[in-house]
Amino acid sequence: MVERDGYGQFCPVSMASEVLCSRWTTLVVREFLCGSTRFNELRRGLPKMSPALLSKRLKELEQAGIITTRSANGGTNYQLTAAGEELRPLIVGLGNWAQRWMESRLSLKNLDPSLLMWDMRRNLDTKRLPPRRCTIQFLYPELSAAQKCWWLVVENGKVDLCNFDPGYDVDLLVEAALRSMTAIWMGLSTIRQEIEAQMLRLEGDKRLARDIQEWLGLSVFAKIPRMKT
Repeated sequence: MVERDGYGQFCPVSMASEVLCSRWTTLVVREFLCGSTRFNELRRGLPKMSPALLSKRLKELEQAGIITTRSANGGTNYQLTAAGEELRPLIVGLGNWAQRWMESRLSLKNLDPSLLMWDMRRNLDTKRLPPRRCTIQFLYPELSAAQKCWWLVVENGKVDLCNFDPGYDVDLLVEAALRSMTAIWMGLSTIRQEIEAQMLRLEGDKRLARDIQEWLGLSVFAKIPRMKT
């Protein structure tokens, strides 16, 4: 059990909260459930979390029996235990609840190009792309030079994310406001709606442009219907 000040209650909800309700912990578990196994992968899914705090949370999760560690290729691999995997419906349920009940403007208040692009990278439907290397550039003109340009390189069913020019010819350029691309990703808008609003522009391969709504993949929460409050 993680050693920290607890709630002093025998209730299982209280005991679970002592492990999971510290800042960032549920998001670290989310990253494991999305397939991350290395420290750098976790960092890319949690770009605003400090490395020191991430290390601390990983130790706490290991002490709680939620993850295990093993050495591999000169580094450390993290894996969910059976107890950790059993958290999947809980974490997904939290996301489903927020997508269904929380106002969309709250989602679009927390814009983060690093997280958006990393989420795209792991949810892209490569089977809907041509059987050749495809390089797709995303341009967010309103952002700083360090954050405005991103590339997804798809080859042999694998997707690499770069925030520097990989040196390949660009098959499709997607130029959009970050808010618009995030709204599309979260299922709050569509490619067509953002094009018609002149908030998104596609340039390049016509087939890639035509099918972007399908191969983009979208967030795992995008299909959750929203409720009016």
